[in-house]
Amino acid sequence: MKLPEKFLDRMKALLKDEFESFLESYKEDRYQGIRVNTLKVDYNEFLKICPFEIKGEVPWAKNGLYISEEKPGRHPYHAAGLYYIQEPSAMSVTPQLDIKPGEKVLDLCASPGGKSTQAACYLNGQGFLVSNEIKLKRAQILVQNIERMGIKNAIVTNNSPKELEKVFIGYFDKVIVDAPCSGEGMFKKDKEALNQWSIENILGYQSMQREIIDSAAKMVKPGGYMIYSTCTFSVEENEFIVDEFLKKHKEFELVNIEKNYGFKEGFSEVLSNDELKKTARLFPHRLKGEGHFLALFYKKDGETKEIQKIKPNANKQNISDFKQFEKNFLNINFDDERLFLRGDRIYYLPDNCFDFTSLNVLRPGILLGEFKKNRFEPDYSLAASLKPKDAKLNISLSSKTKDADKYIEGYTLNFNLEDGWYLVDVDGYSLSWGKMSKGVLKNFFPKALRW
Repeated sequence: MKLPEKFLDRMKALLKDEFESFLESYKEDRYQGIRVNTLKVDYNEFLKICPFEIKGEVPWAKNGLYISEEKPGRHPYHAAGLYYIQEPSAMSVTPQLDIKPGEKVLDLCASPGGKSTQAACYLNGQGFLVSNEIKLKRAQILVQNIERMGIKNAIVTNNSPKELEKVFIGYFDKVIVDAPCSGEGMFKKDKEALNQWSIENILGYQSMQREIIDSAAKMVKPGGYMIYSTCTFSVEENEFIVDEFLKKHKEFELVNIEKNYGFKEGFSEVLSNDELKKTARLFPHRLKGEGHFLALFYKKDGETKEIQKIKPNANKQNISDFKQFEKNFLNINFDDERLFLRGDRIYYLPDNCFDFTSLNVLRPGILLGEFKKNRFEPDYSLAASLKPKDAKLNISLSSKTKDADKYIEGYTLNFNLEDGWYLVDVDGYSLSWGKMSKGVLKNFFPKALRW
């Protein structure tokens, strides 16, 4: 790998006697990591059924594993949402917030969903998560990952930080700002980041980061926390941003991040600010990961604003049609007061959901399904949020045969079973729906997720 000369000069000046070790790390293969989705499977249970060779646990991330598999996305357990593929050092961000069940959490720059899905595991179905992504195509990928992981209490938005800050004034307990950056820590994986690297790009991202963190600050409630992170090494996008932010926002203070596992304190000397020692640097020559920057802020005081709750809007006929499906095919009940209609689609909102009608919301809770010509058709999102015991009719496929692969590839399967909607699972972990008709199972696994 040929690294830009200016990049190397900058890193040499920054790392000094650690530079040669840093340079040597680029000769090593990057570490492959997965994080177990405890919303779907117990961590210890997954260790027993993990289909890959486990090379060790990621020490700074609850439920993070190093594996040797090159293509972990091509296993049925990935399709079933049992794990999320994530670069190990990126797993360091969310744990710093110490998220508790019941809290309100915002992931401001969320796609593809690594930090959001990690936050959802900490929430464990209680409270709610707002996952935002400003770019529509990336936001659609975010929706897919939120759904695949079976997250019930998430709202996915497609807004700018400026638009969000008008709605959420001092509202969230915890805010994640994994800011867009020049991606110097991703050079092994992302050749585009390597090819596009320049000082001009760094300064362009710096300007963007400055605006994003200012908006994020307004949405943290007094007594709440905000984590700022990047996957880059440049001081302009890290220490400079933090130093400038602290001077501008006296209502915030830095919280020290423990320097365990090879974490290194931030480069305070570049700005003669000892407070920056509380930030953390992750470098590939010091730990098993590609690199990250972390800064944790506590908000001492500030403005707050209550947001009205959303009013349920599903009419009696919609509710009746869905309840008929629920009666025929489910073993669980959904609260009528949390059913929300958008066009022909009906959603199940998170508990105590805020009024989101002024925002561009792509996914308000679980998409239960769609009304089509006086009939209800269940959605993948509902299936992914269920356990097999929640459905009256089940078809269980084995990961050790080709049937699960064929289902994920979109094939129809044949079974001698009664007609109806079946929750299809692999080894007891939900995949999606299948509609049985005259011995043929019509495949409802989403086309966008098929192999």
